[in-house]
Amino acid sequence: MRQRTLGERSIGAIGLGAMPLSVEGRPGPEAALTTLHAAIDAGVTLLDTADSYHWHAGEAGHNERLIARALAARSPADRANVLVATKGGRGRPGDGSWTVDGRPEHLRRACEESLRRLGVAAIDLYQLHKPDPRVPWTDSVGALRELLDAGKIRAAGISNVDEQQILTAREILGPGLVSVQNRFSPADRGALPQLRLAERLGLAFLPWSPLGGLARSVLDDPADGVPARTAFHRVAEARGVSPQQVGLAWLLALSPAVVPIPGARRPASIRDSAAAAGLVLDADELAALDGPFADPDSRPWTGSAYPADPAASASSR
Repeated sequence: MRQRTLGERSIGAIGLGAMPLSVEGRPGPEAALTTLHAAIDAGVTLLDTADSYHWHAGEAGHNERLIARALAARSPADRANVLVATKGGRGRPGDGSWTVDGRPEHLRRACEESLRRLGVAAIDLYQLHKPDPRVPWTDSVGALRELLDAGKIRAAGISNVDEQQILTAREILGPGLVSVQNRFSPADRGALPQLRLAERLGLAFLPWSPLGGLARSVLDDPADGVPARTAFHRVAEARGVSPQQVGLAWLLALSPAVVPIPGARRPASIRDSAAAAGLVLDADELAALDGPFADPDSRPWTGSAYPADPAASASSR
């Protein structure tokens, strides 16, 4: 698989967002493990999880435990090659809702529990899941600084953030900050300024929910405001691949900083997503894809030719 850079690590250009393996509608544990192994076999080396990726009350860390089981069954070489990124700062009471807790004491405790579930001495990438409006941002990020200094985590990331929060985190964490994880997809391009800022700062940008607007179901039952057939579907037909592959290839073309983390419940899904790393779109295809779902208030751009400096391109789960 094509490689990208996250901090000092080289990783596959397509990661796996493991949340679907643990939340509502999740597969059985053996099927989930099969999907994780299929991802690794397909060249995926970034597994993204969180302590809050679970369904029922009392099962915090369900997804982390799955990943730990999957890696325990692999060779030492495979385990060394996989980068596990987890997150702290959110919770799930078990009623379908999500909570936010960015208190430093909570993040320190959550990190210790993630270390135990993953069975590691240090977490490869620990991400603050979401800013807590009740806690000063500098306090929450300061907890990540403490975890870095204590050797509990090897690198830090932030998620669901705006540009000023990225800059503040960079001031506090320095080179320890290696990634930004925001929602970004063909149907939701609102985080383009954060993507460009991450690129300028040398940070990886990990789009979550990167296949928004490209579910096969839209062909038969389009969501409100989402056309049933888009340029992504037309390019996919011409290429003989899935619209999801085209969507991921388009994301990769936007910037060398982008490492999409599509979710999957089945081995076939992650194999299809991983294949997007080998799909290189030409200039005409990229020009066609830049239009559908575009925010009418943003300038159009043309793939990787878009200016890297966010100031030059100006006119937040």
